[in-house]
Amino acid sequence: MTTTTRLRLVDTGEAADLAAFLVRLLRFDRAAAVRLQAVAAVGGAGGEGVLAVFGRLPLGGSGVLAIRTARLAELDTPVDVTVSAGLLLDLVDETDGSFAVPAPVTGPAWAGLLPPRTGWQPAGEPSAHLVYPELMAAVREFKERSEQVPAHHRTRQVLDQLADEIWTRPLGAAPELPLRAAHAAYVIGFLKPGAPLTVHRAGSWLRLSAPAGSVAVRRAAAPGAGLGLSPLI
Repeated sequence: MTTTTRLRLVDTGEAADLAAFLVRLLRFDRAAAVRLQAVAAVGGAGGEGVLAVFGRLPLGGSGVLAIRTARLAELDTPVDVTVSAGLLLDLVDETDGSFAVPAPVTGPAWAGLLPPRTGWQPAGEPSAHLVYPELMAAVREFKERSEQVPAHHRTRQVLDQLADEIWTRPLGAAPELPLRAAHAAYVIGFLKPGAPLTVHRAGSWLRLSAPAGSVAVRRAAAPGAGLGLSPLI
């Protein structure tokens, strides 16, 4: 007999935020999977835990990982499983702040190579007042330059090459990061005007964090990996 694991978040607001995160992921890929990791909170009382939800934004060959964390009111046993994002969204109960963990799915390749949990070193605190205008200028540049390409030449390959040219540029306010990291944080709803931002590094990983969540990229990107066409939210 199969026992269903049910996790309870600290409040309904956490459940609503988790649902919103899943909705945004599914706008990019209706068949998206997410990896769930639930561990005991450090110093937490009464069995409290922390949930991390990892999803991949298909913004290039290697993509960008989006990470949403939430506080758990209680956690009996650690959880580490890859599940359907759509099924998880269906099971989130925003009225009582809980959800049943769906049955595991065969994980995509990215789910087996996550950023480390520890060992992160500070690498800057870029101002959103600088990051946001730079990002919006890049979005406008991509739109304007793609519209200038004659319709009969406006292939996916051409647009991917243009996107790669723009989004692999270093972020002016945090040169270690590519612009694609800020773009990913924007489309997933983490980057907003005035939000405090931090950058950390751990090995080949770089992480851009805001109060609502983080995005992580690897510095060793595949040559010629384009951002492609993706919805702007």
